[in-house]
Amino acid sequence: MSHPDSIDWKRIFSPGSMIFTVVGVLSAIVALKGFMIPNHFIDGGITGIAILISSKLDIKIGILLVALNLPFIFIGYLRIGKTFAVQTTLSMILLVVGLNFISIPMITNDNILIALFGGFFIGLAIGFIIRAGGVLDGLEVIGHYTNKKSGFSTGEVVMVINTIVILAAAVYFGKEAAMYSILTYFTAMRISDYVADGFEEYTALTVLSEKHENIKSIIVNDFNKAISVFKGERGYLPGSFNVKHDCDIIMTIVTRLELHRIKEAILMEDPNAFVYITSIKEVKGGIIKQKVKH
Repeated sequence: MSHPDSIDWKRIFSPGSMIFTVVGVLSAIVALKGFMIPNHFIDGGITGIAILISSKLDIKIGILLVALNLPFIFIGYLRIGKTFAVQTTLSMILLVVGLNFISIPMITNDNILIALFGGFFIGLAIGFIIRAGGVLDGLEVIGHYTNKKSGFSTGEVVMVINTIVILAAAVYFGKEAAMYSILTYFTAMRISDYVADGFEEYTALTVLSEKHENIKSIIVNDFNKAISVFKGERGYLPGSFNVKHDCDIIMTIVTRLELHRIKEAILMEDPNAFVYITSIKEVKGGIIKQKVKH
């Protein structure tokens, strides 16, 4: 294991990381040259700003992407780590080379198709580069940095900046292009979330039930999922505050594909069970993936 302050070259050039990087860069090239640039569509962030400037000043977009992202790579170097900065720089270099040497004709001029598929491919690019360990757009870095300085969440900072970019698109390209760009942006964000977090994004399922022993059996024996059990109390309802009962609070980690079936089985056993679901970003350790018996 490398020191946190050193560059993890082994991770950067590992087969998995390189595949994610190359696929991400190729997806970005398809999105930019095949859909977005020829039709004046943007998706927000540094990429959107680069497209705006490129269209007005006739500067190659690859040069603009590097120039505009350099300050954010430097911030990432200081705040996130050297490996992150090198991985992001490598992705940027490959993107610029690809934009200069890979020729892709305009694929369509249908606005809906451009917005959906342009957003789809740029979302793939963002997600794969994140999985490789870097970013393709420095806006995420500045959002993370500003969050610590101002108290605003990363999402709020990104939204404000992207709102400004979309308004600029409305001024230079027209209101219709700006509205389609919003569709492109949201498509890109949803796809990048799926790719970065995985289609099997994990969810915490917590259950409080009088039939807690049966619920434990359903989750563990029927669905082959590990559980954690906390000792707690039920009751304290309005009008009957002094009424309470000891209970087991059951928590398990499931994927979004498993969630509906497990929840249905729990509510079939106890229709009055209190079930709540919490999205989580990452899970490590323990027994997470098991082969379901049925």
